[in-house]
Amino acid sequence: MIEFIIEFFENTGIAYFFQTGGWKYLLMIVLSLLMLYLAIFKKFEPYLLIPIAFGMLLVNLPGSGMFVKTVTTTDEGLITEYSGLLGYLYYGVKWGIYPCLIFLGIGATTDFGPLIAYPKSMLLGAAAQVGIFITFIGAIILGFSGPEAASIGIIGGADGPTAILLTSQLAPDLLGPISLAAYSYMALVPFIQPPIIRLLTTKKERSIKMEQLRVVSKRERILFPIVTALICILLIPTSAPLIGMLMLGNLIKESGVVPNLVETAGNSLLYIVTILLGLSVGATAVADSFLRIETLSIIALGLFAFSIATASGVLGGKLMSKLTHGKINPMIGAAGVSAVPMAARVVQIEGQKSDPSNFLLMHAMGPNVAGVIGSAIAAGLLLMFFS
Repeated sequence: MIEFIIEFFENTGIAYFFQTGGWKYLLMIVLSLLMLYLAIFKKFEPYLLIPIAFGMLLVNLPGSGMFVKTVTTTDEGLITEYSGLLGYLYYGVKWGIYPCLIFLGIGATTDFGPLIAYPKSMLLGAAAQVGIFITFIGAIILGFSGPEAASIGIIGGADGPTAILLTSQLAPDLLGPISLAAYSYMALVPFIQPPIIRLLTTKKERSIKMEQLRVVSKRERILFPIVTALICILLIPTSAPLIGMLMLGNLIKESGVVPNLVETAGNSLLYIVTILLGLSVGATAVADSFLRIETLSIIALGLFAFSIATASGVLGGKLMSKLTHGKINPMIGAAGVSAVPMAARVVQIEGQKSDPSNFLLMHAMGPNVAGVIGSAIAAGLLLMFFS
């Protein structure tokens, strides 16, 4: 009887925690529980952090077999295959399916009207992407390879699906820490951006009121996704998956003739894919590959990237404010990161703290949605050079 109990215990996952290296899995389980706490009770990006954290929990339970990575050597080189429930779902990330479908849903729920009404705000969206390339250089200096540095730098775009797509193509081994960093900093936008905004602007600048945006016609709204897709994809073909799906989603929304497609893309499909994407990304955070010195470097570089992106956007806004003789509130440049609509809301809140009658939300949405396009283009450029 005692032998049976011992044999049973040795075959449980609990026994693994007492073996060499078992503490790593226990630590990852604690980390996943902490993430679940932040997502559920602190509401930090709950729609994605809950499936990511639970996926992380499942794969770090020894013996679950939920995510099995097998590398075999053939005459054609190394072939990596995945099995287990989450392993099969992971192919949607590996093949770039889930992030693109997320962009389809984003397009179906995004209003590009503020950007169309004031096209110059595209410059602020571009300015905020500076953080991506500065962090890329910093990662190279720290010893990361070109593809790894590109994947780390894209965290500065504050766009989770873009970071996941680029990393899955260039540095899949870093997918866990990069995706967690990207979504964590997106959730922390209300805490990270205000100090940077206040540091780089004066109260007088934050109190600047902007003129009401003009009304955008239906024809302009329909032409915008078509023209944007043509220009971006012709110039940077590798941006086609993200830009194409984003603009398709927006086109079906603005066409006004397919409400059922808009409802499906912006709700049912978006949330289904979000669950699959979150579980798949969480599955890559296995203790052996996640608990490394490189993970801490990636988290630090991600914070640096996001901070530089915010600062460069604000500085771009200050320049535009000078050139327009004070007609632009420089804070809207902070919304150039593509954390939609959180970054725009931060600008609105900061504006009203300086002047309760100031309303900047719609003005900030222009650079905000421009940042979505900008991060997709930046990812396309990096894919062009390193894929």
